[in-house]
Amino acid sequence: MRALDDEQVRALRTRGQGIGGGVTFRTAVEAVERVVGVQAQDARAGTIGIGVRTRDLTAADVRLALEQDRTLLRSWFLRGTLHTVTTADLRWLLALLGPHFLRLSARRHRELGLDEGRCERAEAVIMDTLATHGPSTRAELTDRLAAAGLPSDGQAPFHLIRRTALRGLICYGPVRNGTDTFVPLADWVPDAPEGPTGDAAVTELTRRYLRAHGPATPEDFAGWSGLPVTAARRAWRTLDTSGELLRVRVGDQDCALPADRAAELGLAPLPAPDVRLLPAYDNYLVGYRSTALSVPAAHEKRIRPGGGLIRAAVLADGLAHGTWTLSRGQADIALFAPSPHLAEGIATASAALARFLHRK
Repeated sequence: MRALDDEQVRALRTRGQGIGGGVTFRTAVEAVERVVGVQAQDARAGTIGIGVRTRDLTAADVRLALEQDRTLLRSWFLRGTLHTVTTADLRWLLALLGPHFLRLSARRHRELGLDEGRCERAEAVIMDTLATHGPSTRAELTDRLAAAGLPSDGQAPFHLIRRTALRGLICYGPVRNGTDTFVPLADWVPDAPEGPTGDAAVTELTRRYLRAHGPATPEDFAGWSGLPVTAARRAWRTLDTSGELLRVRVGDQDCALPADRAAELGLAPLPAPDVRLLPAYDNYLVGYRSTALSVPAAHEKRIRPGGGLIRAAVLADGLAHGTWTLSRGQADIALFAPSPHLAEGIATASAALARFLHRK
């Protein structure tokens, strides 16, 4: 079994995700398809997560893909959190992940007083509202729930909307005056294709995860997807038996990556650092059980201060060197330490971000 050093692992992971080694994708759909889904609980961060993986694309192009072409779609998927996925992956991901996260949510629903009867009534109210009034905001749906005598305070409306989405009935639709709306899924993307089911779906998700995120372990996959580690290990064995995996050693861990990526192990590093401005909650920072290879231990709290927050990171060849925030449409960089060798790369990445956000 070949042992990989930290730089090799970072190179493989960043090239696989289109955030290092000079790799970028041509379109928003290609970028999202590669990483299976871009985390999008923060809608702007999710859009930037697509932009940082592409070249010559704009935020307007991403919105076009979401609202007009509808080749991308935003709803609850991996880990039961909001992601942007391709319409081509929509149905099989929902069929695999939706029931699982609904089961995991049952206890929280009970804590909020949302028994099955109330949930079903709320679902009917939500669907009737969308059929009658068209795309509706969370506030508008909450008002309709209240009018029907259903829980409408605290977290109850969020969980009722999320439940309806996880059941494959609604998704995010167009933005209206800066506010998200929801639409019936069947009306929004009526021709979305089916896909693998059952164990075949878990195996396909594992295959796709490793293509972008490998080298990785079954535990990494389980943490990223939210599926049980037992299911991850079964899928690992299936891929290993079929000869699709290359087993490698990363520190003291037995990891894998797709066998057809073996040639990348011999690629020489770029002459200059590949700097990317990753948004908050980026896949690269949530796709593994540990960020030890991507964030220096001394600065872990700068990226992950607690409370589930994951800050935007200045990444150079797969290693975080600082954080950044948007200030008047420009990146405000805060490096962990002075890094003159990154100055040119940071300037290039900052200019690319500005073009992505503001070019029409």
